Amino acid sequence: MEYLDFELPIKELEDQLTKCMVIGEESSVDVTTTCKQIQKKLDDTKKDIYKNLTAWQRVQLSRHPNRPYTMDHINALTEGTFLELFGDRGVKDDKAMVGGLGKIGGQSFMIIGQQKGYNTKTRQFRNFGMANPEGYRKALRLMKMAEKFGIPVLTLIDTPGAYPGLEAEERGQGEAIARNIFEMCRLQVPIISVIVGEGASGGALGIGVGNKVFMLENTWYSVISPESCSSILWRSWEYKEQAADALKLTSFDMKKNKLIDDIIPEPLGGAHYDRIKTFSSVKKYILKAFDELKELSTKELVAHRMDKYSKMGEFKD
Repeated sequence: MEYLDFELPIKELEDQLTKCMVIGEESSVDVTTTCKQIQKKLDDTKKDIYKNLTAWQRVQLSRHPNRPYTMDHINALTEGTFLELFGDRGVKDDKAMVGGLGKIGGQSFMIIGQQKGYNTKTRQFRNFGMANPEGYRKALRLMKMAEKFGIPVLTLIDTPGAYPGLEAEERGQGEAIARNIFEMCRLQVPIISVIVGEGASGGALGIGVGNKVFMLENTWYSVISPESCSSILWRSWEYKEQAADALKLTSFDMKKNKLIDDIIPEPLGGAHYDRIKTFSSVKKYILKAFDELKELSTKELVAHRMDKYSKMGEFKD
């Protein structure tokens, strides 16, 4: 298990508890009371830390190397085989964007999402979860295929942003994302979006226009990352914590501002502490949302989506 800087008090207590248990096993000394005291202190410390997380600490948790990525969710949520589909039929297959058909709760879904890597080699292979234009065009191709056959769309968002390279701009990165937003607004099947990690900029919004949009508790959703915001406003990354607070990017901020529909709770410590419980919660929210949306006609689905996004940013003097 890897620990973040603010989790070091937990690591110290867990190490103490392990040593205490080892002493009890390897000697005749009764350390039961001591172990119980350490365990209680550990439980209290965990609750104190995780119930009072700052915006920046939630950003750190969303990037935790042990956190389940999109393919982990897909493999856990789908029953039987997940049929992955490849290519945008124009340039190539973008490995940062995955998509295909799978069944959840007996219902077929077209599942699309950004995939990060687990180590240096796979991170390079997946381009750190930053899709090129062909990735967004692949996603749109799969959405259109789902619309043709009346299959609901599920998107899983986890990206630090769309790839900002020169080649991506040459191939129309901005146009590809804008086209996806436009087409998703009028797609005639239910769209459910879940932010499972980072939700940065247009890279997230390019597959994030849904009838229902959920965020896992320790994720973030913003037009810009705290580091980039800090570098623009303060000319330094040192103010990323202040930037995270100012951006109001946590799931609780998003829910308060009515930009998402609901927050999916995570186990104490984050999604990586209990993956099975996390996957179960995500599945429950997806199926509940689909049960609500399947009753709507195609016209009602589109109207529901358009109305949802038209209301964002409304205010009264």
